[in-house]
Amino acid sequence: MKQWWAFVLAAVVVALDQATKLAVKGFVLLGIEHRGMHLGESIPLIGDTIRITYIENPGMAFGIEFGAAKIVLSLFSVLAAVAIGVVLHRLQERRAAWYLQLSFALLLAGAVGNLIDRVFYGVVYGEAPLFYGRVVDFLDVDIPDIRFGSFVLERWWVFNIADAAVTCGIVLLLAVGHHLPPLGQLLFVRHPHRDEKPVEKPSSPSNLHSQ
Repeated sequence: MKQWWAFVLAAVVVALDQATKLAVKGFVLLGIEHRGMHLGESIPLIGDTIRITYIENPGMAFGIEFGAAKIVLSLFSVLAAVAIGVVLHRLQERRAAWYLQLSFALLLAGAVGNLIDRVFYGVVYGEAPLFYGRVVDFLDVDIPDIRFGSFVLERWWVFNIADAAVTCGIVLLLAVGHHLPPLGQLLFVRHPHRDEKPVEKPSSPSNLHSQ
């Protein structure tokens, strides 16, 4: 279990992400009904500084939409999650530093957490076909006003736990990424496990005669 701590952590973050989204959106399971919040509803959590505001994002972070090409975004998300999982597994094989494993565990958790929304929520809630679901966002945080010309940002974009995991993973990776082996090598070249013994090559006939 100790070897797989990064995947366990990713699973815990995904579970927490989905539990909070279901609490906000509502669900019916085994005869238990939880109505959740109304779309657009906002509840103060710590005054006006932190609020729970229920919105649904049809695209990427910060509301970037893809329209009819949303299927491309969903399929890309699947491939990205698989690639991140492979890299994390390779890092575990190499006994890479814990901070490298942590960064990819957070990236994997965030990718899978939002991927579940995009792929399954539309079907589960009867709102859209497979791969066309909307991502549930609800964390609404006040920030000091940011102004760039006519652009004014008074509150941060509403996000979720998966978004926070991705952001933390990226920030950590930017800080420690110089310790990371080349991604191509991690993705396509399997590194022998430290506990594995190298396979000895059979002696050639010429070597046998010389002995």
